[in-house]
Amino acid sequence: MLIGLQIRDVVLIEALDLSIGPGLTALTGETGAGKSIILDALGLATGARGDAGLVRRGAPQAVATAIFAPAPAHRVWDILDEKGLTYAKDEDLVLRRSLSADGRSRAFVNDQATGVGVLKELGEALLEVHGQHETVGLLDARTHRPLLDAYGDLDRRRQAVAGAWAAWRDARDRVETLRADADRSAAEIEELTFRLSELDRLDPRDGEETALAEERALLGAAEKALSDIGVARDTFDGLGGKVAQAIRALERARERALTAGAATDGPAVTRLAAAAEALDRVLVEAGEAEAAIDSAAAAFDFEPDRLEKTEERLFDLRGLARKLNVAVEQLPTLRLQFAERLRAVESADETLKAAETQAAAARAGYLDAARALSADRRVAGDALAAAVMAELAPLKLEKARFRVAVEALPEDRAGPTGLDRVAFEIATNPGAPFGDLGAIASGGELARFALALKAALAGRGTGPQPLMIFDEVDQGVGGAVADAVGLRLKRLASAAQVLVVTHSPQVAARAEAHWRIAKAGGAGQGSEGHVRTAVEVLSPADREEEIARMLAGAQITDAARAAARALMEA
Repeated sequence: MLIGLQIRDVVLIEALDLSIGPGLTALTGETGAGKSIILDALGLATGARGDAGLVRRGAPQAVATAIFAPAPAHRVWDILDEKGLTYAKDEDLVLRRSLSADGRSRAFVNDQATGVGVLKELGEALLEVHGQHETVGLLDARTHRPLLDAYGDLDRRRQAVAGAWAAWRDARDRVETLRADADRSAAEIEELTFRLSELDRLDPRDGEETALAEERALLGAAEKALSDIGVARDTFDGLGGKVAQAIRALERARERALTAGAATDGPAVTRLAAAAEALDRVLVEAGEAEAAIDSAAAAFDFEPDRLEKTEERLFDLRGLARKLNVAVEQLPTLRLQFAERLRAVESADETLKAAETQAAAARAGYLDAARALSADRRVAGDALAAAVMAELAPLKLEKARFRVAVEALPEDRAGPTGLDRVAFEIATNPGAPFGDLGAIASGGELARFALALKAALAGRGTGPQPLMIFDEVDQGVGGAVADAVGLRLKRLASAAQVLVVTHSPQVAARAEAHWRIAKAGGAGQGSEGHVRTAVEVLSPADREEEIARMLAGAQITDAARAAARALMEA
């Protein structure tokens, strides 16, 4: 719902702040007073084409701000998500547009800079315009199919079609993928077989690189340790014989000392004996040390070429990993993937046939669902056409004929919404061919036809309704026809917000709110630049006077006031 409109320096409006309520709001005033300026400002804020001529003379720029309070389920929130714009559903949605005198334009959504195209897309979701110069909404054939589906309560049927379409699309994609795979299968089989043979020959295992690297480091250290042990062992070679020779030499020296008359307990003999005993202990300790060295060497027992084999295995693994452009630890997984892929390629024919069977079944399911939806659409189209036709005569369109064309599309144009082109068509005169809605030449007739269609659609599950603007929908009609227009606008306004620019007292009398648009200044002011458009929100008494003016013209009589009261009370 539109709750506020702020206008700054747009044509004849210098500054204007309007609050808009629900229901039907009528805009009245003399021709040329500026009613269309308000609609132009609203259009500017919602992405309509901006022309520098909208900027008030002498002002640097025109600014229009439209403030909306959309329902939580309104599709406008999805649009904001798509555009990456921030919002809060419990806060107002503010659309603002500035237009400079040189034609440059800037657009904002909730004070976030954006493109005019975004404002236009949001505007198309928030309001519809039906009037003398344009009709926005119903003329867009893209809206006709959703409107018909909502009228016929076909949402579940349409969802079933969308689901069947998705299943068929996925099945077709799988078939196309498998066929492309089949075209590459011969070369791929050769490549996969070769790569798999390399992996099978090497037989890589999980965690093997780490284990080999650790073993390589250990074996390298052990080899160096054995080398050092060997040096120590060589040192001990012959040591025992030299110690024994020294012991024997000391024994001979002792015996000679005794022969020379030395006492057995003399210092020379005693010391020679001590030296011999010490050397004897050295001989024993050396033997123990040699045994320990041999034992240490035995502790490093491994195959003589084990380090070489470990390094060769590690280099082979890393070489293949580089060749396949993966890490060594990924080789076991890659081997399984190659084997699985090879099996898939070798069984491609069988898989392709199964996929084609599934795709054919999905296609049949989609076509069944789409044809059922088409049949329901034709039934709903006939009902809608009858409802619209019932609305046309009271609106002075009794010669017009309306139909809903549900045209079957070729299968190659199938989609998630079905196999139909839906278009609302009209023939304006007896014997004239049916054509699209734009074929109606008169703007007033087009606006009344839009009113008839909206009246027929009202209350049939079409979701949150946009703001509907009817610009001089009562052009060229009066009396009972104008009353019929007012009645239908009132009916629409019971479930939606409606603005109507009108010259008809019968229409204005049915409004909940009434704005009078008038020029201020001008005559006697010196120049056109002093002319301003003013908007007055009328009280009930003022409304009676304005409707009496619309009935009687310049001279308002008591009879006109009485007639105005009667219209308002009715």
